[in-house]
Amino acid sequence: MSGAHHHRHDHRHTHGHHHHPAPSPRQAGRAFAVAVTLNLIFVVTEVAAGFVSGSMALLADAGHNLSDVLSLLLAWGASVLSARPPSARFTYGLKSSSILAAIANAALLWVAVGAILVETIRRFTEPAPVAGTTMIVVAGVGIAVNALSALLFAKGSKSDLNLRAAFVHLMADAVVSVGVVAAGLVIVWTGFAPIDPIMSLVITGAIAWSSWGLMRDSLHLGMLGVPHSVDGAKVRAFLERLPGVTRVHDLHIWPMSTTETALTAHLVMPGGQPGDAFLHELAHELDHDFGIGHPTIQIEIDGNCFCPLESEAVI
Repeated sequence: MSGAHHHRHDHRHTHGHHHHPAPSPRQAGRAFAVAVTLNLIFVVTEVAAGFVSGSMALLADAGHNLSDVLSLLLAWGASVLSARPPSARFTYGLKSSSILAAIANAALLWVAVGAILVETIRRFTEPAPVAGTTMIVVAGVGIAVNALSALLFAKGSKSDLNLRAAFVHLMADAVVSVGVVAAGLVIVWTGFAPIDPIMSLVITGAIAWSSWGLMRDSLHLGMLGVPHSVDGAKVRAFLERLPGVTRVHDLHIWPMSTTETALTAHLVMPGGQPGDAFLHELAHELDHDFGIGHPTIQIEIDGNCFCPLESEAVI
């Protein structure tokens, strides 16, 4: 039979098991609602205090916190969309919306960095008096707001990478606010006003550094790259060591979302179809050992028959 496969393909789609229960959409929604409200109130307060006190560092921190509010809103929206069931048109549901949100968040951070940098440079050329005490008080409140917001995601961060990103980001913001407090103390103790735009540059650099990593990682996921948490070479070696497997090809690993990973692979097993128990155990091990919860395995019986997808150059 020219052009046909002379070996039998068995398709199985098995789902792994989650060892740590993820927060329900309602629990995550409450955490996002509280965090967004706290940070939005603080941003308004910080902007007003920045203009009143003349502190560029406060305005820089407010710009960063505003980007955090938008980021939380995007992440919140993505978590809601990701929970929607699959449909005939979107057979994976809308899980990849979390990846799009990550890309948008990175872009927003770079817009904020540009705006802050322009204003900081202007402040170097046109210095103005700064109220150090106001900086200390407002940034001190920022430390409390960001730390409290981060705690809302602490529990969920153990099982959800989206919530973990929010937790780490908010804790980093608390550290940035510590920098603003330090600048205020220097001004109060020494009167050295240039420390304000200098600290603003430090904050801007920190934002740029962190957002570059976010942009790189989100684009990596957007291009369906193997998630950094998964070692593709180890996955291949694991599959090749399975009893009865003589060859592995057409192996693909990609992110369905920022929290879920999928895999497809062809396993050549001349000894015959191994049965459902083998496939279920394989799914469990892929989930437990590699965090791959959505594997699809195709078994090929005749190892001498050429599979058109066997070449690594073929997609």
